[in-house]
Amino acid sequence: MQRFWLSMFSLSSMWFCGFLIFVYSIPQNPEDTTTKTDAIVVWTGGPCRITTGVELLQQGLSDKLFVSGVEKAKPQLLSRHCNSYLLPEAVAQLNHKISLGYTALSTMGNAIETSSWTEKNHIRSVRLVTAPLHIPRSLAEFHLAMPQLKVIAHPVSVRQLDHKQWYNNWSIFYKIAREYSKFLLVKVRIRPWWRDNILDE
Repeated sequence: MQRFWLSMFSLSSMWFCGFLIFVYSIPQNPEDTTTKTDAIVVWTGGPCRITTGVELLQQGLSDKLFVSGVEKAKPQLLSRHCNSYLLPEAVAQLNHKISLGYTALSTMGNAIETSSWTEKNHIRSVRLVTAPLHIPRSLAEFHLAMPQLKVIAHPVSVRQLDHKQWYNNWSIFYKIAREYSKFLLVKVRIRPWWRDNILDE
């Protein structure tokens, strides 16, 4: 019994040390905002991701935009919550550069759907737009599905999540701990039961 509790303590300590590294390595802002890529890729699941992708397309950081995990036939490319500088008319002029993927229901699904699209379009580099907390797991999934692809992470956030204050807010701690645990499962290549049958963040 003592050996069991020692093992549990060791595993918990390892998990917590990894959690701290994960928390303080979450990117809040994109490190590279100027390099052009073959495509901009948006993985849906949170506010302003698609809007940011459209803005980056309009800025000329790529000539293609792929949105993976679209839930509706005609998604709202400009969210009313994001205060975009773009007008609907400007977005309409970009429609021919935007492709939509409808099959992904999870982050792993995003990676599979994106992999198929990049292969068909001979894409070698992408700018990945998703939430800051989602970046580490997204990059891990990208590496598994498309190891040959160059990826520039582009985190986007509407409401600032002060992840460094995780110890003051239970809901923030839970959200980060949940994402960290999912990240670990991807790193050790374990596919949890929720991978195909629920919408992921």
